[in-house]
Amino acid sequence: MGLRDELQADLAEAFDTDLADAVVDFTCEYMGPGDWDPVEEVSTARPVTYTGRGVLSRYEDRRIDNINILVGDLRLTVLANEISDVPDVGHKVTAPDLMDRAQQLTCEVKTARADPASATYRLQLRRS
Repeated sequence: MGLRDELQADLAEAFDTDLADAVVDFTCEYMGPGDWDPVEEVSTARPVTYTGRGVLSRYEDRRIDNINILVGDLRLTVLANEISDVPDVGHKVTAPDLMDRAQQLTCEVKTARADPASATYRLQLRRS
């Protein structure tokens, strides 16, 4: 078992036990590939949706610079092996609100980075 597999197994176990209260299910959506019809002025692109689970949190106050990270931005850490697509800038994420889990919030991915072992993605989300 390689480092990536060990990390993912350990994190999945933590998601199920120690972090279970902080883990949220989320849905991502983006427009898939399509062709542009210049005569009809329509695109054949269709939304692509994928789901997963992760830990949603706020940024620490010291990280907020109001240039790259704004007040209200959120961080979502997800396991790479639990999602069927690669998160990218511009994807729309729908997840439970941190303050009221009965409410849903919709955010746009501003940055998406994989860790060095490609076991997790860390997403910077901004409310839409």
